[in-house]
Amino acid sequence: MSFLFVLAVGLLAGTISGIVGTGSSIMLMPVLVYQYGPKQAVPIMAIAAVMANLSRILAWWREVDWRACAAYSIPGIPTAALGARTLLALPSHAVDISIGLFLIAMVPARHWLARHDLKFSLWHLAIGGAIIGYITGIVVSTGPLSVPLFLFYGLTRGAFLATEAASSLGLYMSKSIVFQRFGALTPDVALQGLITGSSLMAGAFIAKRFVLKLDPDVFRLVMDGIMLVAGVAMVWNAFVAS
Repeated sequence: MSFLFVLAVGLLAGTISGIVGTGSSIMLMPVLVYQYGPKQAVPIMAIAAVMANLSRILAWWREVDWRACAAYSIPGIPTAALGARTLLALPSHAVDISIGLFLIAMVPARHWLARHDLKFSLWHLAIGGAIIGYITGIVVSTGPLSVPLFLFYGLTRGAFLATEAASSLGLYMSKSIVFQRFGALTPDVALQGLITGSSLMAGAFIAKRFVLKLDPDVFRLVMDGIMLVAGVAMVWNAFVAS
C-alpha cells in the first residue's frame, strides 16, 4: 500500500509539475524519505527528476527553445556535478532558508520587471545556469529557482515547460552520475527511481491538455503562487530540521 501511495503521489506531482513546470520534488520528497529513508530518497528523486524532465520534453518537443537550453545547461552541467560532490559539506538548512527567501522575493521582482518591460538575455541564462546548476547538485530540487529565470527570458506555457525541462535534464543527469560514481546510486535505488519516475512521466502527459487551455496571464499567476508556497515551505522545513 505504501508503494502504491508513492506512485499515486508521483502521478499527482507529475501532473502539477507538468502544468507549472516545477513542484514534483517538493511533493514527492517527504513521501520518499518516509518510504525509503533520506539517504536513498535523494538519488531516487534524482533519477525520477531525469524522467520527469524527459517526459515534458517529449510532450512539448516542438516548443523547445534550443538556444536558451544551450545557454543554461552548458555552464550548468559541470557546476551540478561540483555541487553533488560537495553535498555533505554544506549546511543544508542555511541553503534552504536562502533559496526560500529568494523565491518569495522573486514574486514582487517579477512584477517589477514586467512593469518596466525588462527581459533576460542568453547571457543571463548562462550565469543563472552556472549558479543554479551548483545549487541543484546540493539540494533536492531547484525547479522554483529556474522558473523565474525562464519566465523573465520571455517563455510561457509549452515553450517554458519544454525549454526548462530540456535545460534541467543535463543537470540532473550530471548529478545522478556523481551519485553513481560515489556509490549512492545502487541498482535497487536506480530501479526505485525508474518506477517513481514513470508516474511523473504519466502525469506530464495528463497535464498537457490543461496547459493548452491556460491563458498566459493566468499561467504567470499560478507560477507566483507556486513560488510563494515553495519559498515558505523551504524556510519552514529549514527551521524544523534545525
